[in-house]
Amino acid sequence: MLGTKTNTYKITNSYMSNSGYILDDRLLASVGIRFLNYILDVIFVILLFMGICVFAGVLIGLFGLTGLSIWMDELGDFGWNFVIMLIYFFYYLLTEGLFGRSLGKFITGTTVVDEYGEKPDFATILRRTLCRFIPFEIFSCLGTRGWHDSMSDTYVVNKKALVEEIKSFHEFNLIGSNEVI
Repeated sequence: MLGTKTNTYKITNSYMSNSGYILDDRLLASVGIRFLNYILDVIFVILLFMGICVFAGVLIGLFGLTGLSIWMDELGDFGWNFVIMLIYFFYYLLTEGLFGRSLGKFITGTTVVDEYGEKPDFATILRRTLCRFIPFEIFSCLGTRGWHDSMSDTYVVNKKALVEEIKSFHEFNLIGSNEVI
């Protein structure tokens, strides 16, 4: 649990003029949700790996690609681990880079945002993805934020709650302002 202390992060929205939205820790995804995201993403990576292997098997069977078959047989443990790491890398880079969320995050209703509450740029997602390969990084997620979050200045939040809170914040700020016709 994150505790009773509220961590705040300054958030600004580009379509509002210099209004300071504060993101507090009640929008951050819980450790349990983050763990579920991880489990779901591992399942998707395994399914992707199996799909690639089946596709390669079909290619070998249909077109007699013995060279591909021999190459796959000679990969060994290190080679197959490297292939899985490449799939893992591109899975996170593409899903979070394009959509701001992996398939696991889609299912749990969470998303990755930067300190401004917006989808991070591609360089930030690349840094976030590379940080996932730090040895024992997975254990850093037992705290409030994993190293891949803190080193890339990203946050995993409940998407619906974030959208609703930003909307409410800006509507509240409009109270008392003159309407322009």
